[in-house]
Amino acid sequence: MQKLKAFVLLLLASSAICNAQFTETINSNRPGQSQGAFAVGTGVYQLEAGGFYGNDTHELRKTDTDLYGANYMLRAGLLTDILELNIQGRYQVEETRIFQGGQNRTYERNNFPFNTIGAKLLLYDPYKNGDNRREINIRSWDANQKLDWRRLIPAVSLYGGANVTLQDENPYRFVGESKYTPKVTLITQHNWGPWVWVMNFTAEKFTETYANYEFIGTLTHAFSPKFAVFGEYQAIIGDIYADDIFRAGGAYLITDYLQLDVAGLTNAKDTPSRWQIQAGLSVRLNFHKDTEFKSLSKEGDKRKARTQNQYDF
Repeated sequence: MQKLKAFVLLLLASSAICNAQFTETINSNRPGQSQGAFAVGTGVYQLEAGGFYGNDTHELRKTDTDLYGANYMLRAGLLTDILELNIQGRYQVEETRIFQGGQNRTYERNNFPFNTIGAKLLLYDPYKNGDNRREINIRSWDANQKLDWRRLIPAVSLYGGANVTLQDENPYRFVGESKYTPKVTLITQHNWGPWVWVMNFTAEKFTETYANYEFIGTLTHAFSPKFAVFGEYQAIIGDIYADDIFRAGGAYLITDYLQLDVAGLTNAKDTPSRWQIQAGLSVRLNFHKDTEFKSLSKEGDKRKARTQNQYDF
């Protein structure tokens, strides 16, 4: 098992993945766990899905669990370019081995650990008029070297939704937990040329006995309009489960509407010690009117300016 974990750590160190923000092409959150601040756009429908395989080894309980499954996210732009409706979830299969009663025993469980439906609203966009960098001062070298405080102002979005558990016998639902629990996320995003820094601050199940709080920070670097890598840190704070998780990977844009990705994760403790690898894709159906992207309309110009400045560091 240690060899497998060492392999995953090597994978994380040597590769990386992206949730790059392309405006006129697919805008995917995969393969990281954070959400970007921007919506997909009106008339745009997007599927982001993939499979994973991993292992959890619990040092105190002496359990060894293999797990695999699939993640999915459906995104749709509604009414305006700043509003998005999305549905996300995971189906997981687990096989746990434990030495118990003088013999090796195996336990299995499978179901949806979560299904969440919600909406994301862009509250503030510092890039709405193109890049928010100050103009070059041709008369003063010193003025051009000063810190441009405007570039520290992020785009801000608010996400609100509900975790939905339909089955009464779902093994991932705690005893006494409601079938419908709230989830709220504050999202910030900085675009610094080829670099994108996204932060998610999440509170969920805060109406229940065991609330859960998370922070996710994702740093993406685009080497070209087609290839990007990312590194991600996730802090989970809760009475049932707390952890520090590290992810990395890479994504490649096959066409404007198709992205492939790979990634891996590991964590910082042994109760349990975790590793996972995953691969997936993002597919976009675009029914957005071309005038909003490519014409001389006001919103089209804004999007075009953001795209052109994406790789102009």
